[in-house]
Amino acid sequence: MTAGGQLPLDLGNRPAMGMADFLVAESNQQAIDWLDRWPAWTTSALSIHGPAGCGKTHLTRVWAARSGALLLNAKTLPRADLASLATARPAVAVDDADRITGAAAEETLLHLYNLIREGQGYLLLTGLHAPARWSLALPDLTSRLKAIPAVAVGDPDDPLLAAVLVKLFSDRQLTVGAEIVSYLLPRMERSFAAAGRLVAAIDAASLAQRRPVTVPLVRTVLQELGWVA
Repeated sequence: MTAGGQLPLDLGNRPAMGMADFLVAESNQQAIDWLDRWPAWTTSALSIHGPAGCGKTHLTRVWAARSGALLLNAKTLPRADLASLATARPAVAVDDADRITGAAAEETLLHLYNLIREGQGYLLLTGLHAPARWSLALPDLTSRLKAIPAVAVGDPDDPLLAAVLVKLFSDRQLTVGAEIVSYLLPRMERSFAAAGRLVAAIDAASLAQRRPVTVPLVRTVLQELGWVA
């Protein structure tokens, strides 16, 4: 913390086509490096995996904006016109691809993979875990996905988590002092998803009690969430 009481947030920014900037840190640098190298990939497919709320969907949208990729997810994939999209689009991204269920969905993903590869296009898949850990029944799909690069996005470190907290508070028009962020960091769950829930709970408590965001208010919210005694 600086002498003036401000929290130093020396992190890079990623413009995201109308979305808030993406914060760059060690936990997501490898994934960003891969996406920056497109279209000079040495493979036609890439998997990005990590915990909920770590930024996979955000990264996917940034890449789709750059590549012109069609965005699909586990629910919309089975209804997609694969033959036309694979020839009309240079790239396709499937978010939460590890959530596909059933033989039909697996056949669809296998067909998409083959079409993309034959057309020399690009496929980006995201999930909670690397494809090698997905519960797939189709042997051909399993073998193909195990062979693609799998890049992890990890839980945030302190500087990144601090920056995320500041951004989340700012999104809700809440100005908080550095002491609030410093108090939260060692006491909260270490994930982006948890940061979102926490800031929402603090905002709700502040509005309900008509109180500014102070350490005592934050302590009460943490107690209600069961994160501190």
